[in-house]
Amino acid sequence: MPLARSLSVTSLSGLEEWDEEFDREDAVLFEIAWEVANKVGGIYTVIQTKARLTCEEWGENYFLVGPYMESSVRTQVELIEPCNATLRRTIDKMNSSGCKVYFGRWLIEGSPYVILLDVGFTAWSLDRWKSELWENCSIGVPWFDREANDAVLFGFLTAWLLGEVCTQCDEPPHIVAHFHEWLAGLGLVLCRQRQLPVATIFTTHATLLGRYLCAGNVDFYNKLAEFNVDKEAGDRQIYHRYCLERAAARCAHVFTTVSQITAIEAEHLLKRKPDIVTPNGLNVKKFSAMHEFQNLHAQSKARIQEFVRGHFYGHLDFNLDKTVFLFIAGRYEFSNKGADIFLEALARLNYLLRVNHSEVTIIAFFIMPARTNNFNVETLKGQAVRKQLWDTAQTVKERFGKKLYESLLVGQLPDVSKMLDKEDFTMMKRAIFATQRQCLPPICSHNMLEDSSDPILNCIRRIGLFNSAQDRVKVIFHPEFLSSTSPLLPMDYEEFVRGCHLGVFPSYYEPWGYTPAECTVMGIPSISTNLSGFGCFMEEHIADPSAYGIYILDRRYRGVDESCNQLTSFLFQFCQQSRRQRIIQRNRTERLSDLLDWRYLGRSKSLRISDSSRKLSQTRCKYLLTFIIIIFFYIIQATGFRYPRPASVPPSPAHSLHSSPHHSEAEDEEEPYDEDLEAEKDRVNIRQPFNLPNRNKNHTVGLPEKN
Repeated sequence: MPLARSLSVTSLSGLEEWDEEFDREDAVLFEIAWEVANKVGGIYTVIQTKARLTCEEWGENYFLVGPYMESSVRTQVELIEPCNATLRRTIDKMNSSGCKVYFGRWLIEGSPYVILLDVGFTAWSLDRWKSELWENCSIGVPWFDREANDAVLFGFLTAWLLGEVCTQCDEPPHIVAHFHEWLAGLGLVLCRQRQLPVATIFTTHATLLGRYLCAGNVDFYNKLAEFNVDKEAGDRQIYHRYCLERAAARCAHVFTTVSQITAIEAEHLLKRKPDIVTPNGLNVKKFSAMHEFQNLHAQSKARIQEFVRGHFYGHLDFNLDKTVFLFIAGRYEFSNKGADIFLEALARLNYLLRVNHSEVTIIAFFIMPARTNNFNVETLKGQAVRKQLWDTAQTVKERFGKKLYESLLVGQLPDVSKMLDKEDFTMMKRAIFATQRQCLPPICSHNMLEDSSDPILNCIRRIGLFNSAQDRVKVIFHPEFLSSTSPLLPMDYEEFVRGCHLGVFPSYYEPWGYTPAECTVMGIPSISTNLSGFGCFMEEHIADPSAYGIYILDRRYRGVDESCNQLTSFLFQFCQQSRRQRIIQRNRTERLSDLLDWRYLGRSKSLRISDSSRKLSQTRCKYLLTFIIIIFFYIIQATGFRYPRPASVPPSPAHSLHSSPHHSEAEDEEEPYDEDLEAEKDRVNIRQPFNLPNRNKNHTVGLPEKN
């Protein structure tokens, strides 16, 4: 019979009584994750972005714990001696017992302390620890699952570290340990099994079984309550991983997740309802100069246009000023991330644009890492041809300018027919002939190792989007993460996003969704779904998200074909916008950035956790919840939540033409834009999350009165 959830939350076995008068400076927070100084996925972004605020709140008592990855440590971590005497004794003791533990500062905002555990160095203990895991928890881990083996090593090392810290403390410690995801979860299970005096929190950012089920094309959300979770996990050969994740969720004193949609999923698959939903945030940079983010968009767009000129050389029969850049990015999960429905919608959009004789061209980028062996030769050649054309134009321009200068010096108007000689014309003709191409522009920028079985390429072959002259929709598949050092598209991801017009993320499985959130913070409109945490969050806080450039696709209550038609409609409507309308929409999107700032999300989280704390009357749990408030939620000393106007003031008809580097082309109509009217719309449409009274820094939030 499963343990009741209330016991999981309130039973703090092994914890000493925490006096009501204890000093918060005596408390220590350890945040444990596989992605500390180790970029793998979205959890890296979560930890990295909130590190500065956590350091401000906890100071010298905040430590991140992660695996030692030499390639990352060389560039991201400054190794130093531990500043804390207890930690110094702990690390020395572990190193002398056959471990390798490193201490340093992670070179990100806030410069938090990191403790890095070398799992490879202690691999000799793997069999012994697996036996202990089986004897104490009845969880068996197969030898061939390398990721699960790493989780076992990391979990035992983490529990060893926390246990040693408790032993080395001179006084009874006040320790809070926050574990992220199943890869770190075994450490939490061992802390409870060994009854360490540590208050534990477990956050799941996505469930293992949920991700696998959605990738298998099942009707996931309508059948959540019907799944035989043990059988489903066993059929997919992840039962041991599922057991580790479920054990961590059930053993944690407090269990959290990142969105309401994931909370429903966790309740059915992990058999425990999360105590708190804690949406993920970002560090929002507000611009002091007017329209600075619009100018950044124009600059980045110009760099993307240069790449497009090279990629489509010989077939550049469309107007780049009337070209709209769309993109999708993330893990290469063809169905989960919605790449399948996006491609189908692009095919339908292509038909609509052609039958309506639209002058707009769409270029859709797919930024999803896949197995490749090198850049595509044809793609590299395109960039070389573009550079050669540019060099030729510059040479001719210099010669022309020199002759013009000499003519003006002697007081004569130049004879235009003599400004360009035969050599100049020969040079230009050779450059033009070099742009001739016998094949269509490539779809993929790299050579794929599994070209014949690649889902995106196979879908493109089926729908027939081959970048032909007749197609109004072009596709570029870039199966590698973007980098400023790339010889092909030398842009960081942030620069690339700023240069695009619309991010498209029609995900079927997206527990939170950092990609649309990053678009919003940069003032770029995006398409999300009501099955993503981000989409649900925006629907909760904004009366009409589409008015602010956040299009929410219904994938929960509509069939695939209906959802595809809705996505096609969104894309077609966006294509019909004038350049001026897109500028206004980007300003509206940028207004929402504060909703996603860690500073403002803290209020939502603090109120939710105080609601949970009212249900927990035991003294120990009350103070555990007080700590958790401090961990996640950074209370701003202000009254209520006032949604501010963006620092980049929305353009008025008198200013918008001069707010970007290039003047707009002639538009069919001038859309009126009244700033006061827009601010009033914000007050009506954007729901204020919470109104909190003023609080000083040391005041606890929402704790029940002592009985």
